[in-house]
Formats: sequence, C-alpha cells, structure tokens
Amino acid sequence: MILPVLIGPFVGSFLGLVSVRLPRGLPVVFGRSACPGCERTLGPLDLVPIASFILFRGRCRTCAAPIPRRYLALELACPALALWAGLAHPGAEGALGALYAWQLLLLALLDAEHFWLPRLLTLPLIVTGLAAASLAGAGALADAALGAALGFLVLALIAWLYRRLRRREGLGGGDAYLLAGAGAWCGAWALPTIMIAASLSGLAAVLILRLIGRPVAGDQPVPFGVFLALGGWLAWLYGPLGL
Repeated sequence: MILPVLIGPFVGSFLGLVSVRLPRGLPVVFGRSACPGCERTLGPLDLVPIASFILFRGRCRTCAAPIPRRYLALELACPALALWAGLAHPGAEGALGALYAWQLLLLALLDAEHFWLPRLLTLPLIVTGLAAASLAGAGALADAALGAALGFLVLALIAWLYRRLRRREGLGGGDAYLLAGAGAWCGAWALPTIMIAASLSGLAAVLILRLIGRPVAGDQPVPFGVFLALGGWLAWLYGPLGL
C-alpha cells in the first residue's frame, strides 16, 4: 500500500499532463513541459509534485503566470485514491486497485471536460482488468471476461435502441468500453451495482444543478462516463451492492 501512495503524486502530475495534451493531439511521452505563459521549459525544480506548487505559490517562478490548479488536485487525488484502495483491500489487491482508480480518474476527467472516452485509454482499462483477474485464477479471469463482454453489450444495446427510437445519439461510444473495463475489474455480478450507482449519481448531479439554478436541458449532453467511473470504483471497493 505504501508504494502506490508514495508514487501517487507523480502519477497525478502525469495524468494532468495527459489530460491536457491528449485532447489537443500533442505528444504525451515525448516533449518537455513548458510554462504556457512565458514558454520556458520547466526544470526539475518546477516539476516536483505538490511541493513545487506550494513553493512557488501556484505560479511560474519566471513570469508569475498561474499554474492550473488541476495539477495540484490530481497530485493530491491520486495518493488519496491509492490509500483508499489499500485500506479497502490490503496487499497486492490494493496496489492493483490504485492502478484501476487512476485509470478511472483520467477517463472521468476527459469525459467531464471533452465528452471523450478514447479507446486509447478504455481498451487498456479492459486489458489491465483481465490481467489483474488472471492473477486470482481461471475462475476470476472467466468472471472478468464475462463482465467485460456483458458490460460492453449492455450499453451498446441501450445506445442502439435509443438511436433507433429517438433518431439521435443518446450515449457516446466510449461509455460501452468504459463499462466493459469496469466489468473486467469488478466482475459480471457487479454490473447492476455499477449501473445503479452511475444512474443515481447522475440523477443527483442533475438535481443539484437544477437547485443551484443551472438546469440541464433535455438535449444537453451529460458526461455519463463520469458516473460510470464512480460506480465502477464503488463496486470495486465494496463489492456488488455493497456485499
């Protein structure tokens, strides 16, 4: 549990980089980070997770341009999720859970900001879920494979029926792949829990927006992947229906 928590801030920093560069088609692995204000290439002192933000008060030390707070938020969230996973499932399972949480966090962020769940990220979610299940034996792997297949088919079918009945898109194509990934990580029995949690949390978000004077129009897109990610995370932590 200790190692995922320790590397969590560095993972969060990397996720922040990916969440900014990937939607713009910029290279993720190659290319040095630079200040968006003065375009100075950032050095090691600028890239220490959490500490650099605090040391320089959230600003570039050259031009004083503000550093997006998303980086600090992610650098704090990733170790927190790793700790949560380790407390819920001690040992190696908790370390694997941290990996799952970090993938869900990045996907939720991309969907919230861009309504985009790229297969470049959802397919690895499925693969890592199957790989993690394989460590527990053939039975767990079979359950994970069934969960992935059913998760994809359920949302793909719902999207197809909605499109036929309403003559417009109701779900993004990435949602089915995300649910497939959650099914791979949590197993087939967890799918109802994931869908219930996602639907209830999505409904709660819509109601909260209405209460604060920002109602969601009927034709306004909703990033359902955010709520699927939340449901998938809760199902992994506490099991199907919390059992």
